[in-house]
Amino acid sequence: MTKNEYMKTLSHSLRRLPKEDFDRALEYFEEYFAEAGPENEKQAIQDLGSPKEAAKELITSLAAKNVTDPPNTVKRGISAVWVGILGICAAPIALPLIAVLLLLVLMLVLVIFMCVLCAFLFAVSLLASGIIATGGGVALIFSNFANGLATFGIGLIFIGVGLIASHAFYCFAGWLIARFSQLLGRIVTKKKPTNDHDELKESGRNAS
Repeated sequence: MTKNEYMKTLSHSLRRLPKEDFDRALEYFEEYFAEAGPENEKQAIQDLGSPKEAAKELITSLAAKNVTDPPNTVKRGISAVWVGILGICAAPIALPLIAVLLLLVLMLVLVIFMCVLCAFLFAVSLLASGIIATGGGVALIFSNFANGLATFGIGLIFIGVGLIASHAFYCFAGWLIARFSQLLGRIVTKKKPTNDHDELKESGRNAS
């Protein structure tokens, strides 16, 4: 197997990774071969193992990285959760256990989704009520100044509370997703075999 064939097979095995992790992984392997040099290409391939083995090792390392370095944004958190799911599938465990773990993950995802959805709808309803009340207050001021002013003030309060709730919702979603990605990382860590590619482990989740 040549370096180009190795990279092509590896790229196919890593295709389900988020784009950022995918690009970083291929960059690492390209640098690995470049440092080894064309004359040591076969030895480098032998050291890395088969492309499928290297891909599984990298995915489980990325998932395990979430335990010590959880994502700090919602977008990155969603990618980390997906990597965690891929890590469970790549872990060297029995198929029935994988099925059970994936079912558990699915249930947790549904619970998280419902919690986040409820928080989001609450924030949106407050903002919508505030906007409607503010508009109604402005219209009411011309016919009943006191009631219109009170309605306008209540609308502003609702908008303010809605904005605070929206920010709280965003922080809550990020925290929840980060903790979930850590949980998946711990599951993968317990099943992940030891390996010698320490540099790959350390570089796996540094992109942000």
